[in-house]
Amino acid sequence: MTRGTIKAWYLVHKWTSLICTAFLLMLCVTGLPLIFEEEIDGWINPPAPMATLPAGTPSLSLDTVLARAAKAAPGEVPLYISFDEDRPIVYVTTGPTPDAVPATMHFHAFDARTGAKMPPYVPGVMAFILELHTDMLLGFWAEIFLGVMGLLFFAAIVSGVVLYAPFMAKLDFGTLRRGRSKRLGWLDRHNLLGIVTLVWASVVGVTGTINTFVVPITAIWKANGLSEVIASEARTPLGPQRASVQAALDAVQREAPEMKPQFIAFPGVVFSSQHHYAVFLKGATPLTSKLLLPGFVDAATGRLDAVVPMPWYMQAMLLAQPLHFGNYGGLAMKIVWAIFDILTIIVLGSGLYLWLRRRGGPSDQRVREVVMAGEIA
Repeated sequence: MTRGTIKAWYLVHKWTSLICTAFLLMLCVTGLPLIFEEEIDGWINPPAPMATLPAGTPSLSLDTVLARAAKAAPGEVPLYISFDEDRPIVYVTTGPTPDAVPATMHFHAFDARTGAKMPPYVPGVMAFILELHTDMLLGFWAEIFLGVMGLLFFAAIVSGVVLYAPFMAKLDFGTLRRGRSKRLGWLDRHNLLGIVTLVWASVVGVTGTINTFVVPITAIWKANGLSEVIASEARTPLGPQRASVQAALDAVQREAPEMKPQFIAFPGVVFSSQHHYAVFLKGATPLTSKLLLPGFVDAATGRLDAVVPMPWYMQAMLLAQPLHFGNYGGLAMKIVWAIFDILTIIVLGSGLYLWLRRRGGPSDQRVREVVMAGEIA
């Protein structure tokens, strides 16, 4: 590369890094405990004991569970029904209106076999950390802002890789030059750890960015992928009397008997239309369990209108969410994720240190440092 090309890439790396570093440090620090969210939550809030019943005890109808949730939250409307992966528990989310924000929602848990109400989940420190990690406690636009920071982080990674080749042209891979200046030592560590964490940082940065755009991505899906389903709403008005939720689940499961229910979205919520029960099924393997197949049942008549596979961008979003926190390979993968998270914190911190130490130097001097393989201490 010419000196001018190197200077252009240097400026890209410098400014993208400087703009996003503070926010990336916050995301890495808050993301570290979130990798072990299930384990920490299980320790802080151990699951409540359940009644001991004979194996194979059937579950109650979802309509019965829904009726009990209505008594527990009078005046509210059901928003979601979801299912515990490990225990026979059904969760019902209610709110004042179908478009209720999370702060106004209420969460209810029921023993699926007896209908007994389980102790409510009390959001603790992990819920606070997750909200801080997601939107800095500032809402939707802060979440979008963090997505933009994720894009800048990826640009900083790409530009750093481009600069790494000429910088290491006269050095062996992994070289840590000792006996020189402190700054030069940190420069070598920054470059080495940056390359070591390259793939992980790229994956986490891209998946994190995707996760921040859940709302607009879902809106695109509803506007395009569900246009035919939504068009059916004009045929039957939706009155106060609703079709059976259990029958809706059974109808969709008959179309994909090898899949299990993940959650049901009620009319008017973000993952459904204004007129349908949206029944989301998941696969049975570790990978397919992250991919969902939605079926749409007319909430007025109980008619199954469609079972529509999600488009690629929705599937990518669903895969990105657990991959971001390393939730595919059990505890071993989480430990690997934590190690790379710590290394990335060192990369970000060392990059900030290097800039502070040489903030007064001209760009040409930094470019010469790359060209001369870092020999300017």
